[in-house]
Amino acid sequence: MKIFLDSANLTEIKEAMSWGAIDGVTTNPTLVAKEGKEFFPLLKEICEVVNGPVSMETVSRDAAGMVEEGRSFAKLHPHIVVKCPLTKEGLKATRQLAGEKIRVNVTLCFSAPQALLAAKAGAYFVSPFVGRLDDISSDGMALIRDIKTIYANYPFSTQILVASVRHPLHVVEAAKAGADIATMPFAVLESLVKHPLTDAGLERFLKDWEKLPAEAKAWKNVPSR
Repeated sequence: MKIFLDSANLTEIKEAMSWGAIDGVTTNPTLVAKEGKEFFPLLKEICEVVNGPVSMETVSRDAAGMVEEGRSFAKLHPHIVVKCPLTKEGLKATRQLAGEKIRVNVTLCFSAPQALLAAKAGAYFVSPFVGRLDDISSDGMALIRDIKTIYANYPFSTQILVASVRHPLHVVEAAKAGADIATMPFAVLESLVKHPLTDAGLERFLKDWEKLPAEAKAWKNVPSR
């Protein structure tokens, strides 16, 4: 499963890239606005840092406006994937943009029928929001399993991008369900690395190392090949 970072913060993105941890980025106007930088230069810089897809959201309500925005985004950088909402107008825009070979991430998906329509419209990604479903006492991960089953029955090429990821269990369950991608905030990505037994084990190893006499630890004593 690929991992995307849901962020517009270049420091976070560069740090995650240095781990070899992420394959792409998802972002939106809210995340970009938090950075206090010019919109298009920041978006282009993110694309140049990330060696993979960068999803950016349209803000128009009508299909014509989404298509116009999508074309502008696509001209900015080859890594751009245009985000359109899962509405009737969003599906119209997806069909048009996909027909122009512009990749579309159909976002704000909350049901299996919506995901089916997104695939039929030509979506490159579909983004089910599992955390928001959990918030209303629905089973977000059950939706991922349903979409996976439906897509497996037909020759759809749409990839399942699990969004609204709140904690590591969401990531694990997404991977177990066979999702193509999970996108998450930097804090969730950091939590995937952490485990108390790893920290305790490392601390013990270092304490044992310190017990060795200095001459035994000298790097000059490393035998050559």
